[in-house]
Amino acid sequence: MGKVATALTIAGSDSGGGAGIQADLKTFHQLGVYGMSAITAVTAQNTLGVAGVYPLSVEAVSMQIREVLRDIGADAAKTGMLFDAAIISAVAEEVKAFGIQKLVVDPVMVAKGGAKLLLDEAIVALQKHLLPVSEVVTPNLPEAECLTGMQIRTPEDMREGARAIHALGVRNVLMKGGHLEGDIVVDMLFDGQAFYEISHERIQTRHTHGTGCTFSAALTAELAKGTPLVTAVEKANRFIFEAIKTAPQLGGGHGPTNHWAVIDE
Repeated sequence: MGKVATALTIAGSDSGGGAGIQADLKTFHQLGVYGMSAITAVTAQNTLGVAGVYPLSVEAVSMQIREVLRDIGADAAKTGMLFDAAIISAVAEEVKAFGIQKLVVDPVMVAKGGAKLLLDEAIVALQKHLLPVSEVVTPNLPEAECLTGMQIRTPEDMREGARAIHALGVRNVLMKGGHLEGDIVVDMLFDGQAFYEISHERIQTRHTHGTGCTFSAALTAELAKGTPLVTAVEKANRFIFEAIKTAPQLGGGHGPTNHWAVIDE
């Protein structure tokens, strides 16, 4: 069958299966990529909220990454919930040590139900250590506000925020516009010179748990397969749109999206 594209997710475990490494691995598989994982923390959660967060040691996180990469390698990697500054710094060191070029950073900070998934002091570590070794960062607007200290309320604010985040050293910034009002959602990709806008219809639903994880996993999978960045963003955008549109309606709260979603190539 030829060489299989490989992708590594470095993130937390979601016991409800809608976000975190569970969402990432299911998305990798659906998009034809062999998925591997390094777990940073175990969460006890369901669609109603997060009941507990249990971080792993820095050594455990580093060892998982090291053992996967020194044997199997990864065509692309992504980060999700990293929890604290020590884990972030360790992940950045492993990324540099193994020369991972296609790193997607989903700066997971707060769960859908409001639980904090990134300690405040870790934001500085994310800015200083992880973004400079990343290919693309995919913040939603509240995450972008945390990274920049700005209020982001308009499309022009999104552009200004993207420039500020790009100045931290990341090669590309994808600003997700879902928190702005309107029937059309506009995401903006900034490569340091030009902006590319990707639009889609807003779907009115409460079943959006893990959308950031699933989107960034789809983007990572496409990059692992060698898809150029703009096309990879467009495909990931179509995948998450279909995943939300066909959500399986599970749970009594923010239910998961459909990781069996299919998009036209």
